[in-house]
Amino acid sequence: MTADAHMGFSGSLLSRSWRTGLQEFQGFTLAHPQLVEANDKLMAAIQGSPSNSLVMALGPTGVGKTTLKAKIEQILTQSLISALQTDRGRVPVVSVEAVAPESGNFNWRDQFKRILLRMKEPLVGYKLPQPPPRDEENELYARLNSKTQGAEYRYAVEQALRYRRPLAVLIDEAQHLAKMSSGRKLLDQLDVIKSIANLTGTVHVLFGTYDLLAFHNLNGQLSRRSVDIHFRRYRADQEEDRKSFVNIVHSFAQRLPFAEPPDLAGDWEYLYERSTGCVGVLKDWLVRALAQALKRGKTSLTHRDLEPHALSVAPGS
Repeated sequence: MTADAHMGFSGSLLSRSWRTGLQEFQGFTLAHPQLVEANDKLMAAIQGSPSNSLVMALGPTGVGKTTLKAKIEQILTQSLISALQTDRGRVPVVSVEAVAPESGNFNWRDQFKRILLRMKEPLVGYKLPQPPPRDEENELYARLNSKTQGAEYRYAVEQALRYRRPLAVLIDEAQHLAKMSSGRKLLDQLDVIKSIANLTGTVHVLFGTYDLLAFHNLNGQLSRRSVDIHFRRYRADQEEDRKSFVNIVHSFAQRLPFAEPPDLAGDWEYLYERSTGCVGVLKDWLVRALAQALKRGKTSLTHRDLEPHALSVAPGS
């Protein structure tokens, strides 16, 4: 995506509040080359062979995996618009975050409950005020309360996925699944997801850091039966990556709510060093610096504005 496609945006913001300008910049998503490539590969994996029931989207922290997940969710939803008009019980996609455990071990019971709530399943977390009809599914939901065991929640998730028929289950921050006290339990984590994916015929996509590679090291068979999508950062030692990163910086500068876009591209090496080539880190950094600049009534963004909000560089790096 080139900067020219977005020119004319800045001037229209001059008469608005600084908060409006900040919010519009925050909401801007740049379709840069690495994001487009990861998106295309991930969509091909989701829509590919039925055997691809488990997909891992791996990348460093701040590369933009959450943005990628949001884009995939949008595409999958759009692809089912017409079907959803006639099939009101269906959901296009289930998107949930794997929450870091407080006790050191990942909590599947909590995860299953979050999945059910994301699908807006009825009777989750409380009992029915009236006795439910005498059938297995309704009785199960009636029992989902604070004393419900994880196995019952898992069965409820399986039934809900069969009924709702999403195109995929997207799990963000999936590296939290690896927070277990032993290697054997770590292997069990991936087995749970793979089993649910196979039983329900629903692709599960894990978005996470390279910590997810721990699963591969434990079981070669599971590794061969999953698809890995590498969402990598830009590298300054590669010419094409370097050019792309400079263009990204230029495009972000064009979207800043100033009458004249600042020359951030001229400072690209500093921006690269402190973002390590991760667009998500760069965007968050610019948002922090922009917020302070706008509050102070500044009409541009300079190197001095960026410095206080830059991530530190590890000694010896």
